[in-house]
Amino acid sequence: MVPKPLEAVVYPESDGKPMADNTKQFRYIATLKGGFDALYKDRDDVFVAGDLLWYPVEGDAKTRYAPDVMIAFGRPPGDRGSYLQWRENGQPPNVVFEVMSPGNTVREMRRKWEAYERYGVEEYYVYDPDAGVFEGWLRDGETGKLEAIADTEGWESPLCGVRFGLEGAHLVVTRPDGKVFLTPSEADDALEEALARAERLEERLRALGVDPDSLE
Repeated sequence: MVPKPLEAVVYPESDGKPMADNTKQFRYIATLKGGFDALYKDRDDVFVAGDLLWYPVEGDAKTRYAPDVMIAFGRPPGDRGSYLQWRENGQPPNVVFEVMSPGNTVREMRRKWEAYERYGVEEYYVYDPDAGVFEGWLRDGETGKLEAIADTEGWESPLCGVRFGLEGAHLVVTRPDGKVFLTPSEADDALEEALARAERLEERLRALGVDPDSLE
């Protein structure tokens, strides 16, 4: 049998699986994705994605993974139908997050760990919101393997600079500037409050006879 030319191989952009199995899992995935989007919004060399199919091997459309959240440094942001590693200067995702649901099995999570180790992920984190457990692995420079982080409470990501902690079962992610990752609804509330504060300030300035536009 003659193999297909590499350019003729089709790499599907969907695996037909839902992004999340329940609202709690989705909320944490959205919080992580949105938090990293906000953290790197002024960077043109960081790509952040959620539930995007990653193909690490050119010509192999069956070897694919869809991390809940992944970050690739040295790659430009922007829309992609999938992450074809050979078109990204061979750069695998550097940091990967998985948020567990009750449907995830030990065998399934083991397969993911093995794949992420094999294909070059440098930091791998798993959060179980139901059990309130946060685990992480860091690639060892000497062994080249993903080694378990002994204590993730207060752990600071070497690549991202964010700090992780648990408040009860709730995962808290703190940016280097001290700001905490917010859920989408919390981020919306914060924006509305900031706009309201700005409007109140303008009203006070006008009451004092100061044109707010003159201060810009």
